[in-house]
Amino acid sequence: MPIDSPVANTPPAAGDALAGEVGHCIVKRPDGVYADPSVLGPTFAAAIDRVFSGNSYFAGLNHTVLIKAIYDHGPDLPRAAGTEMMIRFADDLLPFDPQRRELYKAVKLSGGRAEYQFEPVVLTDPNDPDGAGTPAWLEADEFVADMWTKGIRFGLDMAAVRAAIAAGKTERVVIAARLDPVPGIDAHIIEVSSELHRSDAPRQLANGKLDLMAFQNRFPQIKAGVRLLQKIPRRDGATGYELSGIPIEPPLPKDIEMGPMAGPGTVIESNAEGEFLLSLQAGFLNVDSKTHQLSVDDKIVSRDGVSSRTTGNLQLTGDYEEFGEVQEKRVIEGESVTIHADVFGNIVSRGGTILLNHNMVGGSAHNARGDICVKGVVSGSVLQTSVGEVVLNRAESCIISGTRVTIEHAANCEIMADEVIIKNAEGCAIAARKITIESAGPRKQTEMQLFALEPDSARIDEAIAAMMAKATEYGAAALACKVEMDSLTSQSEVRKYVMLASKIRKNELTLTPEQVPQFQKMASSVGPALKAIAKVSLEVKATETQQQAAEALVAQLQQQRRDYAGQSAVNVQMLSGDTVLLSMKFNPDGSTLYDLPSKEIKARLRSNYEAGEVILSADCGKIEWCSQ
Repeated sequence: MPIDSPVANTPPAAGDALAGEVGHCIVKRPDGVYADPSVLGPTFAAAIDRVFSGNSYFAGLNHTVLIKAIYDHGPDLPRAAGTEMMIRFADDLLPFDPQRRELYKAVKLSGGRAEYQFEPVVLTDPNDPDGAGTPAWLEADEFVADMWTKGIRFGLDMAAVRAAIAAGKTERVVIAARLDPVPGIDAHIIEVSSELHRSDAPRQLANGKLDLMAFQNRFPQIKAGVRLLQKIPRRDGATGYELSGIPIEPPLPKDIEMGPMAGPGTVIESNAEGEFLLSLQAGFLNVDSKTHQLSVDDKIVSRDGVSSRTTGNLQLTGDYEEFGEVQEKRVIEGESVTIHADVFGNIVSRGGTILLNHNMVGGSAHNARGDICVKGVVSGSVLQTSVGEVVLNRAESCIISGTRVTIEHAANCEIMADEVIIKNAEGCAIAARKITIESAGPRKQTEMQLFALEPDSARIDEAIAAMMAKATEYGAAALACKVEMDSLTSQSEVRKYVMLASKIRKNELTLTPEQVPQFQKMASSVGPALKAIAKVSLEVKATETQQQAAEALVAQLQQQRRDYAGQSAVNVQMLSGDTVLLSMKFNPDGSTLYDLPSKEIKARLRSNYEAGEVILSADCGKIEWCSQ
């Protein structure tokens, strides 16, 4: 707020004819001493220095205004309207009596503070230097002038000075202190969207219960065009001053660049409101903990691993990429899932690709429609895809199923698929329509079993025969209905009525008023026959439709039988021990052969009573077999 200082009701303007110019920017007027507001700061300080050095001082000095005018420190200056109005800062400009100047002693400087020893003073009579002198009092305005010449130009505590002068006793008082600079505020980033925050509270199920193994919102989803972060610009600090008036500049606040924080799916926007980081698209928010880069993508990227402590079980709507381990019994459910560390838990995909770049131990991977690929070692795990390929490097004691299974080295595994390709197989039980192995043999006490899946056509033959009989039956019924309809339509009265009615509808014949009653009488007489014809016509259409459906099903079953016939083949390039090839029948009903629960796959392949007919058994050489 403006300084409370007496200012003339109509302060004289700069250049007024009544003014007396004291210095370059100081004007003495009858009503006070004024400063030119256009030349404050160092210029004004130099003018003040000339006044005080010239043995003058300002009476009625407003010290607060003086400090503000020189150093721009303190409350606002008192100005009237208009930029050319002068600033009043003292009542008068008076000479500083040299005798009175001797009343003011030296000042002690220490640690950025100035101390003055106040004590009663006596004004010496020049005509009687050795006399007792006259008691005197210090004056605050003279004190300011004297301190200025002693180098104390900033930080004077005028309230303490006036109080010490008024007390008139001997005491040491701190009369001035250095003003330390106020540090500025570094530029920093703040969050401006509540959507950035995760919620690690337990997920609430539809029945109202809490799932303690899953978090409510571990990976926030962001809408397009949302402001995520805002840069708060750096703010300069306040300048400090030594007692001498030398400025002490605060350290320059640090700035920060927001650009490196903008990753894919985000952009920096600058406007009148500030600088913001916005999302360009809808998706999942990913934060790189090392670079602090934010990105919004369809895929979730996590580096914390999946455990009961970090994420809990995950049920995601998009793709997921994890750089940390997946803890035992933890579940990740999503679309495409990529894991770069070891997996001990369960991965479930609804139709993307499951890619594990390291090992899987004791876990599982299930894909509804998509591939599964593990580049490390798979041990004691279950890997199943309903429609897709399973590609593994090394598998031990695993249950594996899929449309196609490709493995470099498989040991003690149960595998079921349409096609299986293995470079080296030991002690496995493998069932497929087509099996290709470079080297196969037993592993310790576990024998090597190969099952050639062959269609069991007995049931499909029964279905074909039953549908053919149905088609024949429907054809006979349709023929009988047609014979009955021909009998009804061959009646002369019916035939004549139908011909007349057709011509009347086509406007080929127009009845006279006398002929209308005769036509109506004819219609009444043939009505029952017409109803019977309509009923029989509907029966013909119904039986023909049933016949066509039965014939179409027969054709479909016959094609299905042809598709599965003669497609089973087993090729083993080298046998390294006892290996048995058996036949395993399956029902060619169009369903997936291998899409079975893991326990059922293991039971079918390892149970002797379901082993099927032995095709051949050998311990050396190779196997080349195909169904007839």
